[in-house]
Amino acid sequence: MNITYTDKKVFSANDIKELFQSVDWLSANYPERVKKALDNCETVFTAWDHEHLVGLINAIDDSELTAYVHYLCVNPLYQGHGIGRELLRRIKEKYSKYLYIILIAENEQLIKYYSQNGFEYIDGRYVFAIQNEE
Repeated sequence: MNITYTDKKVFSANDIKELFQSVDWLSANYPERVKKALDNCETVFTAWDHEHLVGLINAIDDSELTAYVHYLCVNPLYQGHGIGRELLRRIKEKYSKYLYIILIAENEQLIKYYSQNGFEYIDGRYVFAIQNEE
């Protein structure tokens, strides 16, 4: 497996749709909107198997203190090969001078995964969101 990584935003809406569908994310239903959002993000790293988008991470930052990782997505056919770890490494390297790199783990498996990749679980913190209906 020869995976290449880039910080260039060379993905299409269809690339995004296929990747997000592979992990059954609701955002796969809005590929044009996700592409526009990613095009406007400060940081996006992608992983490619030739012309096939197999992984993606993005971060939104305040340019000084805090970066928020929004998406970390790896096609299940490519999981277990270090792609997510490499994408996280690139984020941690880029934001190494920031005070915080923050992300949300949605389940116990992700808590374990992010802990193994240098993130600390902060007990007693709560996530709040409003999900607007389309």
